[in-house]
Amino acid sequence: MADTSAETVRNTVVEAALGKLDLDAKTRLLAGQDMWSLPALPEIGLRSLVMSDGPIGVRGVRWTADDPSVALPSPTALAAAWDPALARRAGRLLAQEARRKGVHVLLAPTVNLHRSPLGGRHFETYSEDPYLTGAVGSGYVQGVQDGGVGTTVKHFVGNDAETDRFTVDNRIAPRPLREIYLAPFEAIVRNARPWGIMTAYNQVNGVTMTEHHHLVNEVLRGEWGFDGYNVSDWMAARSTTGDIEGGLDVAMPGPDTVYGAALAAAVRAGEVEESAVDTAVRNVLRLAARVGALEGAPPVVTEHPAALDGDALAREIARRGFVLVRNENDALPLTAGHTVALSGAAARDARVLGGGSAQVFPDHVVSPLDGLTAALPEGALTFTIGADPSEELAPADQGFTLRARCRDAQGRLLGEGSLPNGQVQWIGDDLPEGVSHEALASIEVVGTFTPRESGDHAFGTRGLGAFTLTVAGTTVFDGTQVMGPETDPFEAFFGSPVERAKVALTAGETVEVSLLHTLDKEFAAPLPAVMFSFVHLGPRRDPDELIAEAVEAARAADTAVVVVATTERVESEGFDRKDLALPGRQDDLVRAVAAANPNTVVVVNAGSPVELPWREDVAAILLSWFPGQEGGAALADVLTGAEEPGGRLPTTWPVALADVPVTEVAPTDGELHYAEGVFVGYRAWDKAGAVPAYPFGHGLGYTTWSYDSLVATPDTVTVRITNTGDRPGRETVQIYLAPVGTVSNDARNATAERPARWLAGFASVEAAPGETVETEIALPRRAFEIWDEEKHDWTLVTGAYEVVAAHSLTDARLTATLEV
Repeated sequence: MADTSAETVRNTVVEAALGKLDLDAKTRLLAGQDMWSLPALPEIGLRSLVMSDGPIGVRGVRWTADDPSVALPSPTALAAAWDPALARRAGRLLAQEARRKGVHVLLAPTVNLHRSPLGGRHFETYSEDPYLTGAVGSGYVQGVQDGGVGTTVKHFVGNDAETDRFTVDNRIAPRPLREIYLAPFEAIVRNARPWGIMTAYNQVNGVTMTEHHHLVNEVLRGEWGFDGYNVSDWMAARSTTGDIEGGLDVAMPGPDTVYGAALAAAVRAGEVEESAVDTAVRNVLRLAARVGALEGAPPVVTEHPAALDGDALAREIARRGFVLVRNENDALPLTAGHTVALSGAAARDARVLGGGSAQVFPDHVVSPLDGLTAALPEGALTFTIGADPSEELAPADQGFTLRARCRDAQGRLLGEGSLPNGQVQWIGDDLPEGVSHEALASIEVVGTFTPRESGDHAFGTRGLGAFTLTVAGTTVFDGTQVMGPETDPFEAFFGSPVERAKVALTAGETVEVSLLHTLDKEFAAPLPAVMFSFVHLGPRRDPDELIAEAVEAARAADTAVVVVATTERVESEGFDRKDLALPGRQDDLVRAVAAANPNTVVVVNAGSPVELPWREDVAAILLSWFPGQEGGAALADVLTGAEEPGGRLPTTWPVALADVPVTEVAPTDGELHYAEGVFVGYRAWDKAGAVPAYPFGHGLGYTTWSYDSLVATPDTVTVRITNTGDRPGRETVQIYLAPVGTVSNDARNATAERPARWLAGFASVEAAPGETVETEIALPRRAFEIWDEEKHDWTLVTGAYEVVAAHSLTDARLTATLEV
């Protein structure tokens, strides 16, 4: 329950502060002052409000590993746990991290939907289902704000793919817009009261989202009662009058935006009412009051929740999100005392998070190799590379120690900064101390490299402009990289990695390396930024030899564990996928190992669905998503049976891309038509009569459950289940509704096409062996409603419904009929 007296004081302080500001101060506040913050206004006691990317960790305002961040598993992993309470604990941890880093607002959660599995950024979103997305997102928002830190629910709305995301016009009919794409935002606004929202780059039905008066002012604020601040996605604000009239409060990043001086001038010219500016400023000041950044206003949270152990929570979320989709002959958990042959380069060099703005730098990463080495007895584990998912150069990482030296045009040293890897990504004021964009003329990445393997090491560049590359005292490249065909601005300015030289090196022998990059105004980024990479690829051995080594090891072991993965060039912000295939020779590796050892377990480290053409040929398949910094430790917990894999699929996994009902992510003539209407995700699979590899909600555990009874009313479903296995476990009870010849008092709604079934509720239940537990699950009225496009309102569709208590979408355990 909100403290209404404190809320009254906050509102009073906000109004008094607003009354003291002149037009120029107000419009400056709305423009942002740099990449990540709003300006302080000392005259009203307003401190600078700081924002940070934060779906899986709080990076803060600098691209550096000097101030490490806890890296939690990806949002798909969090959604796979099907537990809003766990999401709330994750949020509380991130608030704790934000306070430590001086951050007031997290730019998260991302609650766009998995409309097509080709969406490149799906690892950063939760699910294909709006109800599950809204429930998990609500838990996350509540947790962050429990800790006194604001959230920014994004990207409002329809930002469900990356192709042409800055300009695409997503054409979505009113009913699917309301029932599917707006639904998670509405649920979070109503249930969790977020303090912020971020409007997207794209258009919806011909209007850019930062200017969408109807969806922002009439729906989000008017119907749903949202009273937080609305910030643009970075560089999404394009029109001074359009944005302020469309309900956009803050245009980021600053200071050069369509607000500031341009907004003040528009008011003075009579093009914008000053009252519209006041409304936006009021929303920003309310946010400042809530997070404790406005003098005299009591913050919403005065006592923070108990401190959480980041490593322990990251490990717990990882194992709770792992989805065991196949487990023939109880291949898992591993039998004590048995030997294990581990293979896959992804087992040694773990990818624990997705590419793009969600990136953080943890102080350690536990790889699958690390985790299993620690968990298994000495001598029980062997490791072979088998196959490497990365076939192209990537930012210099393992074995490299690097720094950046910044110089002016005269060659004078301005400052130095440490680098987490070979990637330099300084945006806005994120520069080493003493360095400014105006004075900066060149950056030299310098350091040492100690190879793990002898052979020909490839070195190269990624970025635009002039580069001089030196390895072991020899200049191996001196030239220029020009712009490629990339359409996304961030992708274009990063460019593609280009090999410049191969150098023969010896394992364990350290060499000095240097990459000098001279800045060229011709290649200036769309905002103050320095973005380039020193890239590397280790010696390439014959792929068939590598697979043969893995096969030999697998043949000699009791169990073979193969780790396969996608790469940052497959799943990342900025572009969509072209296919669902695993990169490199990983499929060949799995087939060969499975042929040699029938007890083969495959761990799939991908943020969203990939094709598994060998899925019937292996004993077990475990989906680990991008599992965060403790992923390897959590993997060992689950493989050894110390813990149960707790996940259920938050999205449908196809056999092949060709089977997927909705795949279109590329616009035609600037428009992307959501022609499938409400039939997205499993709703589309049901309509098409297609059978996926693994259905929505699927996931196996290490115990068995009987569903004993189901009692349904129009408001609640009560389910009793028993753990019939011999170890403790957790079951996710899923409730689906299926209309049975529904009869409505409105003929239009009686004939409205509805999905065959949809998720209406769920609960996570724990029980000891032999224990019976009962859970009561609320049925929201909205589950029985559709959006009436003629009445422009929700309408209850009366009639008979089948209520299904299920282990997954296609594994119904109990049913009851309900009249509504």
